[in-house]
Amino acid sequence: MSDLTTIEPGGTVGAIDINDEIQTAFIDYAMSVIVSRALPDVRDGLKPVQRRIVYSMFEEGMHYTSRHRKSANVVGNVMGRYHPHSNDAIYDALVRLGQDFNTRVPLIDPQGNFGTIDDPPAAMRYTESRLSSIARFLTEGINEDTVDFEPNYDGEHSEPSVLPARFPNLLVNGSTGIAVGMATNMPPYNLGEVIDAVSFGLDNPDAPPEAYLDFIQGPDFPTGCHLVGRQGIREALLTGRGSVRMRAITELEELPRGNTAIIVRAHPYMVSQDRVLERTAQLVNEKKLTGISDLRNESSDRHGVRLVIELKKDAIPQVVLNQLFKQTQLQDTFGVNNVALVDGVPRTLNVAELIGYYIDHQMEVIERRTRFRLQKARDRAHIVEGLLVALDNIDEVVAIIRGSDDVEGARLSLMERFE
Repeated sequence: MSDLTTIEPGGTVGAIDINDEIQTAFIDYAMSVIVSRALPDVRDGLKPVQRRIVYSMFEEGMHYTSRHRKSANVVGNVMGRYHPHSNDAIYDALVRLGQDFNTRVPLIDPQGNFGTIDDPPAAMRYTESRLSSIARFLTEGINEDTVDFEPNYDGEHSEPSVLPARFPNLLVNGSTGIAVGMATNMPPYNLGEVIDAVSFGLDNPDAPPEAYLDFIQGPDFPTGCHLVGRQGIREALLTGRGSVRMRAITELEELPRGNTAIIVRAHPYMVSQDRVLERTAQLVNEKKLTGISDLRNESSDRHGVRLVIELKKDAIPQVVLNQLFKQTQLQDTFGVNNVALVDGVPRTLNVAELIGYYIDHQMEVIERRTRFRLQKARDRAHIVEGLLVALDNIDEVVAIIRGSDDVEGARLSLMERFE
């Protein structure tokens, strides 16, 4: 059956092709997911739920100088005013913005158990949060007409379509998201390197992508792993797509019993320590990895990551280490896919385009802020000029006021007399 019967406005009955209807409905659904949920805006680097969390906390005065408040309160405000979706989805986004192993420069200052790579966070009723110190730059100047506002889902409130974002959040913190038919997977970069690149872009707006490689050396993952090779980094920066190889930071340590241990001090980005140990133990049991006598996780909040891999006395440490890199996630890859929304349209962007669109946004923000401040100064100057006229003619002004029947009459008489 290829036709559907529909009732059109006015009560008339018509037929539509089912293939066309499914195609149109799917495209509408896909664009809704792409624009409204999954992909970040190139200007502020935030997805809608993240932007709504930051703005809602800004509205509530939950700044880095204020006290922490219950995360459940944040989730309730965001869901009630701006984001009518699952509270779990909102809390998950909030938690990710506050995890220092997940976000390079956290936008949320957490208090309580916000989880680890291996363990989930505590329930929202147990944790507390507030905006971090750097998050204030995302909303700086938002009350000075620097960005457009739009009605929320029920029209009772208004929300910003984008934040002023006075630092390049998309490059600094990266982004991940899976839409319909496309995905984004952007690594974080070093804040100082990105700022230097933006400064260079301001002075050299037509510079090719290769010029930015002098400033941005490569991704700066919060877990602190090594990056192996330059080709993947170069491709990712120049084309927006590439594969970056990450390797754990390790060292050798002599144990009291005379044998040697491989100590893992930092692991690749988003790699589970528990999974690494489980995989290593599996390889040892299957006789695919020899030379290992014991495994344990000595990581702690005080001392950071510390995975201990004890070796047998006859084992060659470098050989075992190479086997671990080859067969476990102590060496892993990060597939870069720089997809972001440009004027509501998803695009794959290189480093020059990412910085160029950010600079364009800042130019608009500064121009709108300047207009706002100029108009405010003009309004104030108009009042001051009126006060000066009144001071120069104080006796006449007093006489007019005293001779008037009411405030409105006095106002009209003064306006008529002194234009």
